[in-house]
Amino acid sequence: MTTQEAFAVDIRTIVRGCAAGAAGTTALNAVSYADMALRGRPASSVPETLVDTIATRIGLPLRESADKGNRLIGLAAVTGAAVGCGVGAAVALVHRAGARMPVWLGGPLTGALVMVLADVSIARLGVSDPHTWSAVDWASDVVPHLVFGLVTYGLVTAWDQQP
Repeated sequence: MTTQEAFAVDIRTIVRGCAAGAAGTTALNAVSYADMALRGRPASSVPETLVDTIATRIGLPLRESADKGNRLIGLAAVTGAAVGCGVGAAVALVHRAGARMPVWLGGPLTGALVMVLADVSIARLGVSDPHTWSAVDWASDVVPHLVFGLVTYGLVTAWDQQP
């Protein structure tokens, strides 16, 4: 395989991983919104608070304005999609490098990876304290992330047979 062919394979792997992560993110959002609809619970403000906290800490705070909340909602959604795509690309590259597990194992591990990234971030930045969460709160966090992992890893492995 030439260097150019190897580069094309790696780019293909990254693009497929991003697509798998985007599909996983869509599934995560669908499960979260279905939970909100079924239980009548409000949307979590944690993603917006996390984006606001990070922006402030890196010296790029959003200016106070009437539309700041709307901007934070949009930035949180875009950040979630970017994280999902990035995790999908990373998982696809690791999978391509030879770390191959069955979906029943790789899917939950992928979901756990994303959940740990999110929950450690919100805890370390003081946005929320997972130690205080109820069993229902944990279920609202675990189930969507599990679905993310299963969809993302499932698609990554489904593309094994593709060139």
